[in-house]
Amino acid sequence: MATAPASTAPIAHPDAAEPRRNGAHLDRPDVHEREQFTISDLTSEFGCTARALRFYEDEGLISPARVGLTRVYSKRDRARLAWIMRAKNVGFSLTEIREMIDLYDLDDGRVEQRRVTIEKCRAHIAKLKAQRDDIDSSINELTDFVAEIEKLDLR
Repeated sequence: MATAPASTAPIAHPDAAEPRRNGAHLDRPDVHEREQFTISDLTSEFGCTARALRFYEDEGLISPARVGLTRVYSKRDRARLAWIMRAKNVGFSLTEIREMIDLYDLDDGRVEQRRVTIEKCRAHIAKLKAQRDDIDSSINELTDFVAEIEKLDLR
């Protein structure tokens, strides 16, 4: 299945100061409106390796069909990969990612998936803010330490 490569230009998001990375935008439709994707389609679109896709398949996160030895990815696989890449980019573990994307299949209109994802994201934000506070404190302490050392008269 030969297809033109997807654009690799970042996609701007109106609420963000920075453009979103290609693989991190969950609702971006396929520019070619395809129903199926090859491994090279997805690796070029999401900036990941074929090895990563095979790993996600081995972990049960995506499940491409097989045509002979060729993997054929569905829209569902593409959507799950977008979710995986976005969650990975912001620091979620594979276990956390699995918990969130597997809730899609509950057939509840994604209510539980949304609730759990928001809860996990808020907890992750709190953790990152605490880490930032620790880093800021260390920077301040080191800056003060350097200033004290610079004041020493070593003659």
